[in-house]
Amino acid sequence: MKKVELEIAGLSYSHTQSGAYALVFNEAEGNRRLPIIIGGTEAQAIAIELEGMTPSRPLTHDLFKSFAEEFEFTVQEVLIYNLIEGIFFSKLICRNKEGNLIEIDSRTSDAVAIAVRFACPIFTYEFILTSAGIVLDDDGEEQSLSDSSGAGSSESVPIEIEESESTPQKSIEELEQELNEAIEAEDYEKASQLRDQINSRN
Repeated sequence: MKKVELEIAGLSYSHTQSGAYALVFNEAEGNRRLPIIIGGTEAQAIAIELEGMTPSRPLTHDLFKSFAEEFEFTVQEVLIYNLIEGIFFSKLICRNKEGNLIEIDSRTSDAVAIAVRFACPIFTYEFILTSAGIVLDDDGEEQSLSDSSGAGSSESVPIEIEESESTPQKSIEELEQELNEAIEAEDYEKASQLRDQINSRN
């Protein structure tokens, strides 16, 4: 079965599920996108790594990477291999120190959080992109490739955070101070918002 490489476009708030986020992939060599709805905690774990933040204590996915490095195995790739009733199924393709390949079943959100930490590629199959993907038309509007889109199912566009009315009044120095305080308090969702606000000013 032909595999298609995906690239993370980013994360945005989900407009279909309260408290959830849309993880949107771009087709590496094409114009299709694959949106997958994930939880806030999982979105935070992905965003932290994408934005280069260093938590004061290791998160679960950081712990997994440290464990893997200690026992000398690596994650070669992530494969989103099936879509059943709106649920995406994924697995980690790993290689141990003897050179053997091992497949480990995983939730898609966890698999992606691990993939960004190992800087490994993410793939899916053509039939998944056909059934759940969307494509931008000439007017920039998203068009579903199938009536059975998986966009509102299980488990991404840099993080899009709307600034509050009071935010523009704050200086870069004040925002950076708040960012440091948020990281120290392990409030990574707020830290992500502040990082985006700072970047938009620069």
